[in-house]
Amino acid sequence: MSLSIGIVGLPNVGKSTLFNALTKKGVPAENYPFCTIDPSVGIVAVPDERIKKLSDFSKSAKTIPAAIEFVDIAGLVAGASKGEGLGNKFLANIRETDAILEIVRLFPLASGGPGGAPEILHVYGNIDPLRDIKVINLELILADLETATKRLVNIGKDLRKGDKEAVIEEIALKKIIEALEAEKMVNSIVFDDKELPKVKQLNLLTLKPILYGLNKRAGAKNLDETNPEIFKELTDFIISTGARYIVLDAKIEDELKDFEGEEKDMFRREMGGEHDGINDLISEGYKLLNLETYFTTGEDETRAWTIKKGSTAPIAGMAIHTDFKDKFIRAEVVFWKDLLDAGSYGNARAKGLVRTEGKEYIVKDGDVIEFKI
Repeated sequence: MSLSIGIVGLPNVGKSTLFNALTKKGVPAENYPFCTIDPSVGIVAVPDERIKKLSDFSKSAKTIPAAIEFVDIAGLVAGASKGEGLGNKFLANIRETDAILEIVRLFPLASGGPGGAPEILHVYGNIDPLRDIKVINLELILADLETATKRLVNIGKDLRKGDKEAVIEEIALKKIIEALEAEKMVNSIVFDDKELPKVKQLNLLTLKPILYGLNKRAGAKNLDETNPEIFKELTDFIISTGARYIVLDAKIEDELKDFEGEEKDMFRREMGGEHDGINDLISEGYKLLNLETYFTTGEDETRAWTIKKGSTAPIAGMAIHTDFKDKFIRAEVVFWKDLLDAGSYGNARAKGLVRTEGKEYIVKDGDVIEFKI
């Protein structure tokens, strides 16, 4: 399955800097609002040591990791849903994404350090991440309110005819409008099995799961250090909404984007970084969307496939080709580490590590699968 995440936030919070780090693409990241005039899209390989080991094991000609598409949206401001700062145009670009990555600024106006650092402006003049989140989320809410209200008007003719499907959609839309008018996100609403398909087809922004990226600077007095109470209020708010968050340093990630392995880890430590923010971001993105990975491996190629957790073998096979669901007969399954430890497929079979599974088998993260159709 394809996976797409839209990056949003106020101007000058580090969105395009992070996008540079993610994709190694030189999108503009100058110190002024609206520098990214068109959305930038980048395909990012999911870091996974398992796929390299499996590829080496099989002596594969090609290695194809799982991938995530990131869509970098220009900085939004209050009024974006009404077109302020060209914001409405950019909001439309993330309607098709699976999730939203909302970058939130913790780093100060001037980072200090040896020789000082240039001041990076904030559109509101000071650092207040909870305010920033509420500004962005309100714009998403207002954009969805316009969508839902228009849709309710458009189904009026079908409602007057007594169309049953339209009645179901009307109930869902009224729930949505009531929540949005109370400045609540649509992902906080419980819909029944009949309503949910109607809601999903609207591609509402506030229905999407949100991952907050809290952007700080190594070696600087960030908000979590200068105002720990505000930081706790921020993280408590995020958790209360059912969202997830990571703490990262977009500037370090951008500066390290051309390094790999131990060299990258060494420079990260020298620059004061603690964690690999990109790996953390992708890992949390998978958790947010309830995803996992299985593998196929052989001489031609080793490949990682992304699926929803809880997928049966036929459904998981659809990641390879949609025909696999209907043509599925059985699957030969072995856990990736068991296969490597056995040294060969023959040894793995002899030890009973390769299993034959049927249509009801729930695929596990790290399974190596050969589908029989």
